[in-house]
Amino acid sequence: MENNFSEILKEFLEEKNLTQVAFSKKIGVKQSQVSEWLKGKAKPGYDILKSMAIAFDISADYFLGLVDDY
Repeated sequence: MENNFSEILKEFLEEKNLTQVAFSKKIGVKQSQVSEWLKGKAKPGYDILKSMAIAFDISADYFLGLVDDY
């Protein structure tokens, strides 16, 4: 099953009980950027994706929708 990034991120935030603000602070972006991702209007670039993977100790493949589990 292929999820798009906004669906993956929404599910991740819910599972981890994270707000957009808490998530954005942890990866070093503005909350408005996270909001754009959740609306499907934008996607993170390589550097931000790498920051997400490092900040949460999760494979970037998860956020890319290549694997179903962290």
